[in-house]
Amino acid sequence: MANDPLFWVAAAACVGVLIILMIGVGGFAKGGEFNRKHANKIMRLRIGAQFVAVLLILAFVWLR
Repeated sequence: MANDPLFWVAAAACVGVLIILMIGVGGFAKGGEFNRKHANKIMRLRIGAQFVAVLLILAFVWLR
């Protein structure tokens, strides 16, 4: 499993989703102008990245 490149791509996508989520939660916790300006864009980006990550995980499971 660790030798499969698709596994590493799916894992990187999951880490990307986590990073986007932490930026969004951090901006929400801090509040202020950054949150007002970027909160919706960041969460929409998270949804898109999460969709891609789920597709990659499904492709890995299907091919495995």
